[in-house]
Amino acid sequence: MEISAKELRGKPTKIIEQAARGTDVVITIRGKRLARLIPYLSKIGQEDRSDSEDLIFGLWKGRGETDSVDAYVRSIRKRRTI
Repeated sequence: MEISAKELRGKPTKIIEQAARGTDVVITIRGKRLARLIPYLSKIGQEDRSDSEDLIFGLWKGRGETDSVDAYVRSIRKRRTI
């Protein structure tokens, strides 16, 4: 299924439901294919993944400097004001 970004803005719930059922949805802008919407868990090689094991959240896993997020953000901001 190929849709434009304008169509996606108009009826996002219906399109996301289509993707969740297994339909590959290709999103275009001005006729150019730019993105593909697929189900979170694909039927091929379904893995029992929890959200905590998501790769994007595991990038900094185990780094001691980020144990306290508030302290880490404050230290970054201090560097800018010096």
